Amino acid sequence: MHELIEKRRSPRAYSTRPVEPEKLRELFEAARWAASCFNEQPWRFIYAAREDKENFNRLFDCLVEKNQLWVKNAPLLMLTVACGTFAHNGKPNRHAWHDVGLAMGNFTLQASALGLYVHQMAGFSSDKARENLGLPAGYDPVAMVTVGYLGDIGQLPESLRQAETAPRSRKALDELVHYGAWGTKSGLPA
Repeated sequence: MHELIEKRRSPRAYSTRPVEPEKLRELFEAARWAASCFNEQPWRFIYAAREDKENFNRLFDCLVEKNQLWVKNAPLLMLTVACGTFAHNGKPNRHAWHDVGLAMGNFTLQASALGLYVHQMAGFSSDKARENLGLPAGYDPVAMVTVGYLGDIGQLPESLRQAETAPRSRKALDELVHYGAWGTKSGLPA
């Protein structure tokens, strides 16, 4: 496995060190080059740095309370958005969320290469995001995301510290991968 994948994790303890604009540009550039259905590139991003209190708080207000406990220290907060229709024919793009995920995969690996960390969250209000951020019709909030450098886990509430130090775990490949049809073992070496 590539070291960028191996070292990737989703921290909650961030340093207050700002993300340099040139590195941020590299992250969005990596996302821009992701594959997408019909090369539609249905991803959009709304972000704000913590120093820009008004815009950061507009995003922050969309989060559930549990995420607000730790996100308040993140140097950068972002919402990923999917355009739900194809530009070339106006039909629904049922692959848009998948494509946003591909863009975020590129974004996350580029972050690993730059010594940055990314934490994607489902714990937010889509309705607040639509309202607070002025999303037009046809654009769906997908996930909230923090970006930054690792910080001291001592800054986190006790309830979140254990999650920061817990070993990463994943389901076994045989549970995730089937060969030829559902329920057939993958046949991959152990």
